[in-house]
Amino acid sequence: MSRHDPRLRADLPAQPIERLTGPIRRLLHVEAASGIALLLCTLVALALALSNSPAAEAFLGFWATPVSLGLGDAHVSHSLQHWVNDGLMAIFFFVIGLEVKLEIVHGELREMRRAALPIAAALGGMAVPAALYLAFVNEGPNVRGWGIPMATDIAFVVGCLAVLGRRIPSGLRVLLLTLAVADDIGAILVIAIGYTAEIHFGPLAVGAAGIVAIAVLSRLGVRSFLVYVLLGIVVWVGFYASGVHATIAGVILGIQTPARTYLGRDRFADMLERARDVFRAGEWDTLSHRASNVRALQHAARETISPL
Repeated sequence: MSRHDPRLRADLPAQPIERLTGPIRRLLHVEAASGIALLLCTLVALALALSNSPAAEAFLGFWATPVSLGLGDAHVSHSLQHWVNDGLMAIFFFVIGLEVKLEIVHGELREMRRAALPIAAALGGMAVPAALYLAFVNEGPNVRGWGIPMATDIAFVVGCLAVLGRRIPSGLRVLLLTLAVADDIGAILVIAIGYTAEIHFGPLAVGAAGIVAIAVLSRLGVRSFLVYVLLGIVVWVGFYASGVHATIAGVILGIQTPARTYLGRDRFADMLERARDVFRAGEWDTLSHRASNVRALQHAARETISPL
């Protein structure tokens, strides 16, 4: 039975809204859909951004739209493009960090010798383009552009992997993903160290403290999703305010996330068996019993599928 097998929902009462949400949900569960959407949006963006396109000015102006967040006297205002690059991309890198962590714990990267190849390839992929750039541009103000050719676009790597799906061998998928992540992290570190005018260590210490707090709470067994979301926001704000690229926070938080379920499949199945006995024994009749039993099952299901 697949992860999203419709038979799991067969006995639930049908709702009218599912006529609309059902197809959307099924589309989102298709792995190739996100990659196809990325490629289509890229083609549209390239067409709109062409200098001779009548929509170019409006398109570029849209990304320059200021977006402000404020609370009391505190106020932050940046362009929409800036929020995407430093905000949404941090979430994207968090998801990539999750996949890399999964491979480190359960997959191809469990052994350091397997991880060494993509990491070495990433280092070469950064050093060689930078050296070629400096070989052609070795004087003048443009020398500072050596960091530009160092980064790969990990979003397109992931998009292509999604489109090809299972046609790509798992080993190649892990190699490309790890290479792209390592390359992007290296390029971001170069930007943070070589292109940042000033690093503010106070906010960076706050971000580091948030990372330590997450590690400690995870070891103590705290499993509240809201707690980790709030601490993740603190980490992101700390890195962002420090001048270090905020996507680094996303990668760190992704790798910090546990990759093992708290409640195993066998134990959960045993709980379902006991729940069936409880319901058949008549402890489903009163509202208090019903609510208590449902909460227990919801908690067990959540702990089975989620590490937090």
